[in-house]
Amino acid sequence: MRPITGREELDLFSQLPYVLNEELGDDLAGGRRRPEWMWVALRDGRLLARAAWWSRSAGNAPLFLDILDIDDSTSGSDRVDIGVRLLHTAMAATLPDGSLPPEYSRFVPPDWRENAVTRQAVEDRMTVLGETGARLFVERLRLEWSPDSPVPEPSRRLVFRPVHKGGELVALMASALDGTLDAHGRDDLTRMSLHEAAVRHYEDELARYTSPRDWWRIATLPHGEPVGFVIPARNDYNAIIAYLAVLPSHRGKGYIDDLLAEGTRVLAAQHVPRIRASTDVGNVPMANAFQRAGYVNFEREINMTWS
Repeated sequence: MRPITGREELDLFSQLPYVLNEELGDDLAGGRRRPEWMWVALRDGRLLARAAWWSRSAGNAPLFLDILDIDDSTSGSDRVDIGVRLLHTAMAATLPDGSLPPEYSRFVPPDWRENAVTRQAVEDRMTVLGETGARLFVERLRLEWSPDSPVPEPSRRLVFRPVHKGGELVALMASALDGTLDAHGRDDLTRMSLHEAAVRHYEDELARYTSPRDWWRIATLPHGEPVGFVIPARNDYNAIIAYLAVLPSHRGKGYIDDLLAEGTRVLAAQHVPRIRASTDVGNVPMANAFQRAGYVNFEREINMTWS
């Protein structure tokens, strides 16, 4: 059990299939991954398990454990045991002593529970994580809009304008967190105030996007009262709807459709090949809005955390 020596061992690391394999080379070149964060369990040169962490290019520590694979052809108890041993070994060598391990993220098919083979693979990996103390935090829908879908029409009841400054957006984000259905947002609020949670989200994610900030939109009523906002952006991989929210006093009036339509139109005007987004399975109003706007649920995401 060891980390890979460098880019020259990517073929070895990629012997186990996963959707992120095609991104590994670019991630290494961009500093989002490091060889010492990419661990393998080998027996006579055969890859039996692997684990890898990811961070933003400027990150100094792993931000997510987003690869954990075991050879599904190995016998059941043996493959889980190998995965547990690898993860324990890799975590001890990679993560700071006494620190809480970063969140685990896994992309799975949207119907993973209906297929016996896929379900077994997903549950085996979750069992490995569980043996190290992780528990299921949330399951999310991964959504995609393609240019084959109609571009939504502009809103006839809201006015959209750019964000004037970061502080204005943070204040709206804090307001929108009141009553949020998002699991990560609700978890943040168990440890910090609305304003602190909004600042953290803005500084840790939104402010880091290099795509133009004049894509960001605040929605108002015709007389200027804010209703909500949408943050179209581009991350290192895709055009995305990074954040979408309706303020509490304006919920239940369908404004979410207007906001999502505007964000989709902004990105569609850039002639992007696709737009990605995600929301919790339990956030039914948000999921329904994406469905009405022509977004397809192409994957799900399993998030597990340690406490």
